[in-house]
Amino acid sequence: MTLFDTVLVAHRGEIARRVIRTLRALGIRSVAVFSDADTGAPHVREADVAVRLGPAPAAQSYLDGEAVLSAARETGAQAIHPGYGFLSENADFARACRAAGIVFIGPDVRALEVMGDKIRAKAQVSGNGVPIVPGFSAAGLDDAAIAVQAAEVGLPLLVKPSAGGGGKGMQIVRTLDELPEALAAARRVAASAFGDDTLLLERLIERPRHIEVQVLADAHGRIVHLGERECTLQRRHQKVIEEAPSPLVDPAMRARLGEAACAAAASVDYRGAGTVEFLVPGDSPEECFFIEMNTRLQVEHPVTELVTGIDLVAQQLRIAAGEPLAFTQDDVRFDGHAIEARVYAESPERGFLPATGDVLLWRPAAGVRTDAGVESGSIVTADYDPMIAKVIAHGADRTVAVERLDAALADTVLLGVDTNIAFLRRLLADPAVRAGDLDTGLIDRMPAPEAAAPSPEALAAAAAHLAPPAATGVWGSLPGWREGGRREPRAVLLRDEAGVLHRATAGGPTADVAVDVDGALWVHTDAGTHRLRPVTREAALAERLAARGRDAGAQSPELRAPMPGTVVAVHVADGAVVAAGDRLVTVEAMKMEHSVTAPHDGVARVHVAVGAQVRRDELLADVAAETREGTDDD
Repeated sequence: MTLFDTVLVAHRGEIARRVIRTLRALGIRSVAVFSDADTGAPHVREADVAVRLGPAPAAQSYLDGEAVLSAARETGAQAIHPGYGFLSENADFARACRAAGIVFIGPDVRALEVMGDKIRAKAQVSGNGVPIVPGFSAAGLDDAAIAVQAAEVGLPLLVKPSAGGGGKGMQIVRTLDELPEALAAARRVAASAFGDDTLLLERLIERPRHIEVQVLADAHGRIVHLGERECTLQRRHQKVIEEAPSPLVDPAMRARLGEAACAAAASVDYRGAGTVEFLVPGDSPEECFFIEMNTRLQVEHPVTELVTGIDLVAQQLRIAAGEPLAFTQDDVRFDGHAIEARVYAESPERGFLPATGDVLLWRPAAGVRTDAGVESGSIVTADYDPMIAKVIAHGADRTVAVERLDAALADTVLLGVDTNIAFLRRLLADPAVRAGDLDTGLIDRMPAPEAAAPSPEALAAAAAHLAPPAATGVWGSLPGWREGGRREPRAVLLRDEAGVLHRATAGGPTADVAVDVDGALWVHTDAGTHRLRPVTREAALAERLAARGRDAGAQSPELRAPMPGTVVAVHVADGAVVAAGDRLVTVEAMKMEHSVTAPHDGVARVHVAVGAQVRRDELLADVAAETREGTDDD
């Protein structure tokens, strides 16, 4: 059997680049697809051929199955690799590929349909000896019948949409009195987000760990597992850090998990690479319960590749081409420990709001694997998922791997866009994380992130960038010299992201510095990355005088955009009288909405309109405190 000549990659960003890398290594011609937002993206340049799909919105480009198939036919692609997300788990798209005579690099339609429905998936695997969390489907049941079954299963319970993912709509019920409201809330979210309000109720596992097992299955009846990954560190049900192997799992438990994962795959005659996910109760780690099966490549697949030495994309291609697996379960070996951190374009100090902007400088750390969707000059937009890179470290043991990951994050330079890198480093430093004592609620229990004050080195580097060039010649070689005496280094004023004003002078070691379109300086040092805005002495004086003019404790009348995005609603007319707490403007980015509210009673002046694209910190509105008209007594 021979591999394909041409493969289309129906994805973007870091995963498209990662798939293209393996295609190139195997001598296979690669076809990239792109939206208008990704015209200059790295994956477009790195592919042998690139085809435009449509406008920036995913629904009109990457999710347009017919446009993807048209690109495949146009370029002579024999197969389509769907990456993850977008069309990767779309049974209708897989069916359309088959009808067009194009190989879908993934499982068949039946496996996609069964495993894509949580209720069907649990029924399927439980019939094949795979343990599942006690629970039931609420399909066709009214609230009274649901309450009866809920009492039989036992409390606490987790209510969640059957068709959903990412934790959307999930509700925790600890008493039966809470059940009606939880059912109503879950149905609302499920209908809105997934178009299906069917619910699933199951026992709530307290302090759970999220363990998943990578499987490979060929068309010749062989199924193997490649060990487990620990994916417990999550925020709002989204994974943040993943590692392999799990610090919880011993060889006996690994064999048990692997057997259950292979049984789940066999129950649907699975073909290709897939991931079977389990919950492990924190108070009884000898138990494990099937959650779901992801019928695609996972974001965290690199940690498995580093500890096994197996290229999962290459295995996907070989299986899709009809080749048998070239190794057995006994051939799988595990070497050391690998850990991955997801780098998101977001602002942890602002409630993890998504961030956008121009990547002024991107420099990945040396000595580790970095899978990135950006480079210097890239533009991070609000059109797609905010994950822009993954940093993956490998070591002889977990301690070494964690230390290498932390050092690599410190050395990763990204200027121009806010990221969660500092938050990731704080998470890695947590004593429970270092000890491997994890549960899915660990991040949610951490204190809310706060912006770190810029280090003296960062302030000095910014001041040096703003200072005029030094004189040349003999006088320039004399630091601080001027006619009539010594010249002190020029001081500049810089405001950090917390609003604190700093006085800084040039000096100290060099650092990476770049200037964005708003004139702010982005500075990277070993201590972290900071955005600093130059402030003139005149402006600083005016701000001090304005602050003195406000009542003690009063907030600034100016309301600025908390994140870059689109104005989707203006709630008041310009000149309207508003009360403290009234919504004025709502901004949306990356499917998240954030409203700015009046800081006090007064008259609102609105400076934007619906549909406007705004930058972070752009002035949206201001509220002038009402003043009383003069009276005869004045």
